[in-house]
Amino acid sequence: MSTIKRNPSAAALATPAAPARHRRGHGRATLQDVAQQAGVTAITVSRYLRAPEVVAAETGQRIEDALLATGYVPNKQAGQLASGHSKMVAAIIPSIANSIFAETVQGLSDGLQEAGYELLLASTGYSREREQAQVRAVLGWFPSALVVTGRHHSDAALALLRAAQAAHTPVIEIWDQQPRDLSNGFAQVGFNHAEVGAAMAAHLLQRGHRRLAYVDSGVGEDFRAHERGKGFVAAARAAGADVRHLTAQPGDAFDAGRHALALLLDGHPDRPVTAIALANDNFACGALLEAQQRGLDIPAQIAIMGFGDFEIGRQLRPALTTIRPPRYEIGRRAAALLLAALQDGAPLTPQSLPWQLIPRAST
Repeated sequence: MSTIKRNPSAAALATPAAPARHRRGHGRATLQDVAQQAGVTAITVSRYLRAPEVVAAETGQRIEDALLATGYVPNKQAGQLASGHSKMVAAIIPSIANSIFAETVQGLSDGLQEAGYELLLASTGYSREREQAQVRAVLGWFPSALVVTGRHHSDAALALLRAAQAAHTPVIEIWDQQPRDLSNGFAQVGFNHAEVGAAMAAHLLQRGHRRLAYVDSGVGEDFRAHERGKGFVAAARAAGADVRHLTAQPGDAFDAGRHALALLLDGHPDRPVTAIALANDNFACGALLEAQQRGLDIPAQIAIMGFGDFEIGRQLRPALTTIRPPRYEIGRRAAALLLAALQDGAPLTPQSLPWQLIPRAST
């Protein structure tokens, strides 16, 4: 019996086809999408994004409408990889809730945006350990420059900052100004806080007060407030005055100011202080409210002054004597220095900015 051999069909022999693989895109609109929508070339769109003023107004409006319609966002990472740096400046500040630093950030942002640079912001919460982690993190984005607050850093953070500067990333310390032998070797834009503290003491001494007190910040790493306190105490002692140095309790600043004045008045009823300076205006406003609640005559029985020139201190009655720091100017000047260094290769030079003592009715 013969065996009939059958040829298997092509269908039976064929290996099942793998499903077609489609290259997965990022799902974002491209420059070409914008160009097609606007009816122009991709080069024209690119030119508009770099310098809108060089594109005709009607064309620019079509491109702007296309950008909105497509949701196009420039790929900054691609440009960064090509150039080795970004048009971004990183700034690390102690607090974004404090209006003092908010105005400095605004000055930085205003100055940088005029030249096409953007600001990357981080807040340390007055922690050197957190600052160290943030310096490392922001340097991973290859910023064009780095701005840090003050000159007190952990050893590791200082090493990172010095390495960045050695690699031609400009570094500026803001809100501080020390002689070169006391600095870290970075350009500083700010003022000397010990001198401010001494001026606060001199103001009260000139008004005849001989029993003074300084209420310091309860935040251990609020170094600038501590330096003002040291300057205040040194100046008062040099003048032969009786001076006390008290640290505010943690928590609400107004409550801390009230509590501090209560301690000073109740702790030495035989020799109560007659003038008090506090680390910031919020503390000082709390002390002023405590004095009013006790029925004290301000400034005849107790003179009170603060630091910061916050709006609330101007509105209270009596209005608060204070120090007005160059909050906005610090950011603006730092931005100008960085742009000169980045665009023209100019050296970073220390900048000492003027502050102002504002005498009001509380002293």
